[in-house]
Amino acid sequence: MITLLFSMAALVLGYFIYGKFVDKVFAPDPERLTPATLKADGIDYVPLPAWKAFMIQFLNIAGTGPIFGAILGAQFGPSCYLWIVLGCIFGGGVHDYFTGMLSMRHGGAGMPVLCGEYLGGKIKKLMLFFSLLLLLLVGVVFVYSPAVILGSLVADGSRKAVMTCVICVLLYYIIATLLPVDKLIGRIYPIFAIALLFMGFALFGHMLLNWPASAPELWDGLQNRAPQNGSIFPCMFVTIACGAISGFHATQSPLMARCLKNEKLGRPIFYGSMITEGIIALIWAAVSSYFFYGGGNAEMGAVGTTAAPAVVTVVSKSWLGTLGSILAILGVVAAPITSGDTALRSARLIIAEAAHIEQKHIGKRLSVSLPIFVLTGVLLWFDIAMPNGFDIIWRYFGWANQSLAVFVLLTASAYLAKHKPGKYYLIALIPACFLTSVCITYICTAKIGFNMPDSTIPYIGAISFAVFAALYFLSIKNYRR
Repeated sequence: MITLLFSMAALVLGYFIYGKFVDKVFAPDPERLTPATLKADGIDYVPLPAWKAFMIQFLNIAGTGPIFGAILGAQFGPSCYLWIVLGCIFGGGVHDYFTGMLSMRHGGAGMPVLCGEYLGGKIKKLMLFFSLLLLLLVGVVFVYSPAVILGSLVADGSRKAVMTCVICVLLYYIIATLLPVDKLIGRIYPIFAIALLFMGFALFGHMLLNWPASAPELWDGLQNRAPQNGSIFPCMFVTIACGAISGFHATQSPLMARCLKNEKLGRPIFYGSMITEGIIALIWAAVSSYFFYGGGNAEMGAVGTTAAPAVVTVVSKSWLGTLGSILAILGVVAAPITSGDTALRSARLIIAEAAHIEQKHIGKRLSVSLPIFVLTGVLLWFDIAMPNGFDIIWRYFGWANQSLAVFVLLTASAYLAKHKPGKYYLIALIPACFLTSVCITYICTAKIGFNMPDSTIPYIGAISFAVFAALYFLSIKNYRR
């Protein structure tokens, strides 16, 4: 519990100290006209109040990551606190801030265009593929995971109930993808954001009042406490993504970059949303740490429960009562739904941008969206029909997610190298080097990759970090000539 308090304080300080430093390096111009004004179309470029833009950005990036990821990551032990704090401040906050601000500076452009601008045409094509793949995977997993929770609430999780919820969620995604951003998303997201924030801080309040001292603290050791007893690196850094750093956020920040009225809003909207998500992840990591290792599962009568949705349901009902648990579970359901719909919306905008198809008319939006809906349906069928389909898709999503973040950080580093003197590019390049090491080690040793023995992890991690750090530094040096 003490670790949680210090970790939350560190995140807040990170926003006011390091976040302010990053903002100063970029140097937002309050007099510069933003895409929301210059390209207003009433569909995707719509000026929004700052508070509403924050709520939408927070829900766009949240998904199930800061909840399910933190629950799964907590099984590794107290080391998850360090990754959430350091990852948010030096990785995720930087990643999300530069994504949003660079998009604003380039007329609301998506990440494939930004990567092409600073890393070249070949990287632009690669990013286009990676972004669309990731968004489709997000659309699939964020249809199925909330449908399972909703199905368990309405009919004890029967297959018929789950499938009905899948259809309903998918239909909502279709509508939200096509409607103007302020007509549906802009109206319901603040309500869902309040539910998600209530859930997190209600659980935090319960922990403060009851002070579960039996949960492991940071000084109890950073060793892996998970049943698999394997290496924390790289698995924990892929498992906890949205709560620390996530490439998926790069597909979402441009949505609000098209809606902000002033560049000075970048730090609270982009960096601030990431810090807020980190706080939610810390709370769930602490709750889960007590649940798994502090006797919480026995207290709640859930011995043997390990699935993240089940943990959410058990903890919410046990600690928050009937009404509180309904609001908490609503927040957990809202998180993936409000990321899934904007994932498909982002896919529409990325394709339209690449193909130069205007999106003001509904017919054009529908022509771009139909292939997206069809592919989502095919992947969803695989997810449901195939044994362990969800687990397979989620593992590939986790790796693709962090790989995408590498390219985003490299884009930010290239921008800083081009436009800022000195070595400010290191604030993006160093986390890019670390995340590259994570992604390479993961795909080399994971069962979905090359399944190399765990004994090779330290060597692969160290060598990949050193090699790619040298390559990146050389590229930046050549870039400045």
